[in-house]
Amino acid sequence: MRAARARVFLRRVWHSVFRVGWPRSDRDRSAAMLSSILLHLHPVRVHRRTLRFGSTLGLGLISFFLFVVLTVTGVILMLYYTPHPPTAYADMQDLAFAVSFGRFLRNMHRWAAHAMVVAVFLHMCRVFFMGAYKKPRELNWVVGVALLVLTLALSFTGYLLPWDQLAFWAITVGTSIAAYIPLVGDDLRFLLLGGHSIGPTTLLRFYVLHCLILPLAMAALVALHFWRVRKDGGLATPHGKRQRLTLAWPHLLFRELLLLMLVLVLLNAASILFNAPLEPIADATRTPNPAKAPWYFLGLQELVHWSARVGGVVIPGVLLLGLLVLPYLDTDQRGVGVWFARERRVANAVFALLALAVLVLTLVGTFFRGPNWAWVWPWNA
Repeated sequence: MRAARARVFLRRVWHSVFRVGWPRSDRDRSAAMLSSILLHLHPVRVHRRTLRFGSTLGLGLISFFLFVVLTVTGVILMLYYTPHPPTAYADMQDLAFAVSFGRFLRNMHRWAAHAMVVAVFLHMCRVFFMGAYKKPRELNWVVGVALLVLTLALSFTGYLLPWDQLAFWAITVGTSIAAYIPLVGDDLRFLLLGGHSIGPTTLLRFYVLHCLILPLAMAALVALHFWRVRKDGGLATPHGKRQRLTLAWPHLLFRELLLLMLVLVLLNAASILFNAPLEPIADATRTPNPAKAPWYFLGLQELVHWSARVGGVVIPGVLLLGLLVLPYLDTDQRGVGVWFARERRVANAVFALLALAVLVLTLVGTFFRGPNWAWVWPWNA
């Protein structure tokens, strides 16, 4: 009798959380999608074309999964970190040698941050090459540009937290580039640093930005981004072409689960095989030559080396403004939803050249610049 009552009680608890049992029919699958706090973010039905990996390459989901990994690992790492030098550096050493799985967690956080920068950039390229920024997706494109900027800001603010030589001088160079912005550059640099040079106040400000302000802004924009994807109809559809629909459960959900497992497997492998760098403790009296910004700003540093005002301010400013107004200027619906559509070959060629320029400048700054920013061949270094 007691066993029967216990089963009834457990059944009531189960159904209070999961209103629909394991779906066994199309109606149950639709009800499960609508009743779940997590699954209702998906539409009940999706275009069959959405299920093809070649349509999106899964880059949007990969970016989101990496953000979740960064959030989870970041919260755990916060428990073992004190944002004050030189304690911050000692905490990094404890994570490497004293805290169980500390090195692994820091590795995963580091490589996920780098991977997210790449994934968000590639996701933007995918959207452009398919013309998916056009009506009715103009606002979502603008949100995507803001998410790219926030991703770079999150990675940049987190770069200083280890408080080693690599972090100290990378942030020194990065904030020096910000000082070239007309009118507000010096004030912006002073606001970021909390003074005229990097010190304890800088570390505290970067810690608050990295762990609180920027993640909250990122979460809000990600929620808006997903909501607009639902409202705008998911994957962009070629003009005048009807798409066959299919249930999101199980086809879409199982593909998302497989992609999540793949991301986690690759991150785990990278975290086991490659350790995040940790150089000697930050020392303002020992300047490396050359001092380089974080790798994703090396292209910008290369432009600044060519011309501080034009390369460091005008070109990045024009490109960012162009990305923001692009969907409101390019309103032709031909070629939407098609990879490298012939109708958009000029626009695709221009964007591809710009993306290639970013890649080339980043590679030059990474491998071909030596002392005093002189040109060196990496195989002769």
